Amino acid sequence: MATANPAANVAIYRRVGYADSATNVMTLNGTVMKTLSLLAILLVTAGISWPEVFALKAATDAGQAVVSTKLAAYLGIGLIGGLITCMITIFAPRASPITGPLYAALEGLLLGAGSAFFEIRYPGIVTQAVGLTLGVLAVTLFVYGTRLIRATEKFRIGVAAATGAIFLVYLVNFVAHLFGTGIPYIHESGMIGIGFSLFVVVIAALNLILDFDFIEKGVEFGAPKYMEWYGGFSLMVTLIWLYLEVLRLLAKLNDRRN
Repeated sequence: MATANPAANVAIYRRVGYADSATNVMTLNGTVMKTLSLLAILLVTAGISWPEVFALKAATDAGQAVVSTKLAAYLGIGLIGGLITCMITIFAPRASPITGPLYAALEGLLLGAGSAFFEIRYPGIVTQAVGLTLGVLAVTLFVYGTRLIRATEKFRIGVAAATGAIFLVYLVNFVAHLFGTGIPYIHESGMIGIGFSLFVVVIAALNLILDFDFIEKGVEFGAPKYMEWYGGFSLMVTLIWLYLEVLRLLAKLNDRRN
């Protein structure tokens, strides 16, 4: 089946097989609890950066030019460590009870440090981004639960194609930056840039529908219980992307307003 999130490929259930007993089977409630656990871990490690935010704000208000090596270190550790842990989890789902929480902890460092830079420049933006992300999660969960949107094959292909196009644009832009240029307008605070970010946020939200369907398919399949951790991990991948895109959209709106 087509999928945009590489961690949410339904084919993985055929690879891991069925649970070895009725008491060791993946459940929806179990997956929800594992997901909440991963979110809690992420929030704890994200909070490590915030004392640094207050220190930097105080220094900035005093007219001092400061650079935080701690935030830079958190960014590096979270980015590299999170990517490695993500790949390990995808290729070895049986390890997800260990790698899932580790991934959440590392991504917490990344998001906490990255959010800190935005918070220093745009006070209050992180609270807004978290609230909007949770709101989008609640809406998409309601839409999926009431079957207002169904994860049909055409829907999967459309979301996967749009997601692939977005990441292709990001890749081209990254390569272009290496040569001192970039794709114009999309990262600016003009109408094109805001429209692009809004489109990306919508596609990220639609990916949540595919994640919910992925988890539901695992429960129906009778996957092993450790796949509850994997289901939570796959949902976290999309939520993290959604949060970052919401943060970028709010930053552009703030720049345009100012």
